[in-house]
Amino acid sequence: MNNDSPVPEHILRRKGSPNTAGVPEEVRRLLNTGRIEAVNLSEWLVVDQGAIAAHCLPALGLGQHVPAITAALGSLGKSTTPKRNAAVASALHSGLGSTRAVERAFKDLRRHPSDVIRSWACELVATHAPWSLADKLDRIRPLAADANMGVRECAWMAVRNDIATHLEEALTLLVPFVHDPDPNIRRFATEATRPRGVWCRHIHALREEPARGIILLEPVRSDPARYVQNSVANWLNDASKSQPEWVQDVCRRWQKESPTDETAYICRRALRTLTKSAKGPVR
Repeated sequence: MNNDSPVPEHILRRKGSPNTAGVPEEVRRLLNTGRIEAVNLSEWLVVDQGAIAAHCLPALGLGQHVPAITAALGSLGKSTTPKRNAAVASALHSGLGSTRAVERAFKDLRRHPSDVIRSWACELVATHAPWSLADKLDRIRPLAADANMGVRECAWMAVRNDIATHLEEALTLLVPFVHDPDPNIRRFATEATRPRGVWCRHIHALREEPARGIILLEPVRSDPARYVQNSVANWLNDASKSQPEWVQDVCRRWQKESPTDETAYICRRALRTLTKSAKGPVR
């Protein structure tokens, strides 16, 4: 199959292998040439980012950065996909120089058909120190609403360190996010600020004082989207591991003030670790 031929319908309609070993060679080839997006975690994990860089970046006028990207990926050895994304963005950023060049590259990467390349755009935002947190959130917002789940995950992970470093400012800047009509944007705000999170550093200030984050949780305590509900519940479940009484108080108050099915679901999931602990080991 050449680059001009249409992608077969059975590829476009695939559900994705449940494990990395089962990802077909044809799918791997199309992923590694940037012609299709990953449809699940297994496909996301098998992507050869060096191959995508070599195949796609020259068409964006960024081919001169491929050797540095290849070297950066090679130095990582066996590592996680988020770390590879960050390495690619860092290598690319080092060669771009000016803010204007970074902005231009970001816009091209953000619009690319490959979810992997759009993920690099997320990390490029995080890498550019001259941009303020407000600047970074403004640029990351369209990627937080991306149709691809992998890009959405990379969006919040990319700016999490900045959020943790500038927590008070971040909480204020994220308030409009939890009022956004798009559930992906609302979920971005809660997922990016989870006290513990997944595949990322903890935000120790929120582990110890989760009440500081209530400004983001209150508007979505009865959110209609299950995607958001799960994130809010996970946020509170994270907090329950260090501040159980606070989480219990919040859930009691929410269920009294907001007696909806959505709030009940959030609170039930938020308390799952405490509920399991109270039951003790199964004998």
